[in-house]
This record gives sequence, structure tokens and C-alpha cells, in this order.
Amino acid sequence: MTYKTLTWEVADRVLTLTLNRPDQLNAFTVEMAHELIAAFERASEDDGVGAVVVTGAGRAFCAGMDLSSNGNVFGLDESLSPTLADMRERLDDPAIRDGVRDTGGRVTLAIYNCKKPVIAAINGAAVGIGATMMLAMDIRMASEKARIGFVFGKLGIVPEACSSWFLPRLVGPQQALEWVLSAEIFDAAEGLRGGLLRSVHAPEELLGAAQALARKFIAGRSPVAVALARQMMLRNSAQPHPIAAHQVDSLAMFYTSLEDGKEGVAAFLEKRDPNFTGKASKMPSFYPWDEQ
Repeated sequence: MTYKTLTWEVADRVLTLTLNRPDQLNAFTVEMAHELIAAFERASEDDGVGAVVVTGAGRAFCAGMDLSSNGNVFGLDESLSPTLADMRERLDDPAIRDGVRDTGGRVTLAIYNCKKPVIAAINGAAVGIGATMMLAMDIRMASEKARIGFVFGKLGIVPEACSSWFLPRLVGPQQALEWVLSAEIFDAAEGLRGGLLRSVHAPEELLGAAQALARKFIAGRSPVAVALARQMMLRNSAQPHPIAAHQVDSLAMFYTSLEDGKEGVAAFLEKRDPNFTGKASKMPSFYPWDEQ
């Protein structure tokens, strides 16, 4: 598969996915949205990919939506008058999917559904969708030169890309509201203080640090167990009662104990490295549990 707005590079089972419109500061387009969705769906099923690192080419991570396109810059069909019922009942109808649904949200849902750990290596400006896109990623690491902004209020629009679900969970409602309502651009130190970022790095060290962390997540690990653990943490934390987590935990423990779990126990007892054979492309029958 070839991409016009991205580059795809795999080394040691770590996929580095680079937003690649450097002359436009990697500004987001509908084409980039479609390519990102396809790339995350591909990575999720590609057993040659263990983890994903997302970064930007050149000076920026992603400077927000490309506002230079003609017509509705968000790619929306202004002839429609959609309702909440349409969103609930016709979500995948082509008219709603292509003419109403927020493209950033479709990207973050693809990231959320991915069976591989995803790390953001924020190398520069991350504004608008550049900021909200990374919220669906598991770890956010930034360059000292990074600048982040949830600037929607300055444009008369609202936060998108499911960020009203992700951001308060990451940093708490008070911090999320301050950043969104002020619409100010802040530096990496503020992102670290506010709990958005895991760590801040010298620009030349950022990508290597993100890739090293990705390798730590997958070396000597069962791809099936990693995929299940990621989805359990993301999905179960939003359940109203821990019994829902117990139900999924029990099935996940049952099925992993029959396969890679046996090899893991044997390797531990024999004091050797495990040889896991499970594949994330072939998950246990109860997955994904929220679609059953």
C-alpha cells in the first residue's frame, strides 16, 4: 500500500508512522484522515507490526486542519440536516459517514480499536486535530520544541476527534476545560505538568526514545496478551461497575492460559526466553467483547 500523506517504516516490529506534509506543517486533510484510518487498520492486523510510533516530518507534528481547501474545509456535506437519530442509526450510511461524521473522530476510533500499542512522538506543533489525535494514543512523548493547543474556540468550532471522551480521562475535567476554553497554545513543560505528556526530550533524542519504549512493550511479549491488555485498560475503565471488568478479565485469562500462557509459564520455570506463537490477527473468539 502506498500513501500520499504518510510514510510507513517498520524496524524490529516497530512501525514508525510519519505524517508527511512537511511544507504544510503536516496539516490534516480528508485524504490524510482516510490514509490514517487505513494505516491503523492495517497495523492492527499486520503480525509484522508489534507497536506503532506516530511522529511528523519536518518542524511540526500536525498544525491542525488544512484550512486552505475549497468549500467546507472539514469535508462535510452542507446540504444535509443530520440529527442525533441519524448518528445513532445510520452511522455507517455513506451519506452520514462521508458527509457528517467528523474525520478526526474516525481516525481516533481507528487508533482506539488498534490491537497494537501506539506512542505519539510529538516533534513540534500539535494544534487542533494535531492535539486531539494524540489523545487516543497510549503514550505521549514530546520534544522540548513541541507546542500544543486545543484552539477550537478561536475558530468558533468545538473540540472533535472524540476528545471530550479522551481528554478529561487523561488530565481531569478541570485541566481539560481550562485548556479547551482558553484555547491557548502551551509548551511541552505545561503539557508535562498537566499530565498530558509522559516525558519531554531533546529534539534529536525524541524519536529514538519513543521507538525504544515501543520495543520495551513488545520484546518477549505475547501479541495476543498485549492486544487484550491494551483494550481491557481502554474499555473497562469506562464501565460503570468493576463486574464488567471481571467478566472480561476472566475470559481473557482463560483463553490466554490455554495458549501463550502455557509457554510463558514453561519459559519462566525453565529460566529461558519465551517463544510465543499467538498472533494479534487471530484473537480469542470473545474479542471484541463490546460488539457481542
